Amino acid sequence: MIVLVVIALAVVGCGDQGLFDGVGDRTRTFVEGETTTTVAIPTVAAGAAGEAVVDVSDVGWFNDSKEFQATGTPTEVIAEVWRNRPDVNRFVQSSRAEIAAALPGIGFPELVPEDVRWITSQLVYQPTQGTLDPDTSAAFGLWASEPYQSDAGRVGVLRVGRAPIGSPIGRSELSSIVVPDGLSLGWTEGLLRYELFCSAQISSQLCEEVAMSTVALEEIG
Repeated sequence: MIVLVVIALAVVGCGDQGLFDGVGDRTRTFVEGETTTTVAIPTVAAGAAGEAVVDVSDVGWFNDSKEFQATGTPTEVIAEVWRNRPDVNRFVQSSRAEIAAALPGIGFPELVPEDVRWITSQLVYQPTQGTLDPDTSAAFGLWASEPYQSDAGRVGVLRVGRAPIGSPIGRSELSSIVVPDGLSLGWTEGLLRYELFCSAQISSQLCEEVAMSTVALEEIG
């Protein structure tokens, strides 16, 4: 069952630019060359007629090969990523291993729309200090083309933050949020709150199937 929530242009927990605040900010240090390779990825029919999903392990994680990788306890990883950020942007490019270490138990969809070829990942900090923003602690971009070249290539965004006090420990029902240019699905699980934005080219059925496929990020190969 999906609970429908209609809101205005602003979304709680997002920055001044709403769902996309900071997600498109680029750190050129981590771009992997100038060539584009076309790879055939197995698909599975899902969503509305003509749509399909792919296993997230078959797509590229944009920041997994970045040069510095913080390790240690959540507190240590959060501090190290902040200390080694290349600029003053509070959305700091981070590998999935760093995000999984910084936010134990964080989940991510095991299935993504078939057009997705890249996933970007960032830890999100308070504007002037090295602690994670409780509203949005991590942000992921789902891209059909090389990240940050064009906003048209971004087909989805997942934001993860702290769940409200009193939220159920188990997974909650999905809440459907009406936003410009697409659909946003929200839910809580454990101590975390998730918000998955799907662009208008993705059906509500497919967006829901992607949201329901969440597994532990650390388990994704």
